[in-house]
Amino acid sequence: MTTRPAARRGTSSRSRPKGPRKGSAKGSPKGSPKGSAALLRVVTAALEDMKAVNVQVIDVRGLTDVADTLIIASGTSDRHVRSIAERVIEQAKASGMRPLGTEGRREGEWVLVDLRDIVVHVMLPRIREFYALERLWESPAGEPGSVHASAQAAERT
Repeated sequence: MTTRPAARRGTSSRSRPKGPRKGSAKGSPKGSPKGSAALLRVVTAALEDMKAVNVQVIDVRGLTDVADTLIIASGTSDRHVRSIAERVIEQAKASGMRPLGTEGRREGEWVLVDLRDIVVHVMLPRIREFYALERLWESPAGEPGSVHASAQAAERT
């Protein structure tokens, strides 16, 4: 019977912690207006590129600590919803921001992409109508918290 030499501590790839090191997360720190604005441009460009429907960008600063901006968009089919979300993830990673998480990619009816300061919801129209997330963020006067220009222009036409 042969014995294997004992492995030295710290040389095995299993002994190293998985994931990013503390303080090495890519992207801007929470609340950085410059980083948030750049990421918002990247995300909206990805949504436009993939022909997302009825895109609404809602400023929720002061209403929640979860995010600064919610983006709600629709796709025409479950495949379209998944493709839109994948493009958002791809473009965010290319700009140096890895998503904190995603939900719903397998089903494709409602995909959530968490980009720290920005949370993106991509849904089928029937799911979006049923849950009516836009109404959750309306002020008492019936006006959304602060809907950015793309949504305001759509409402005027």
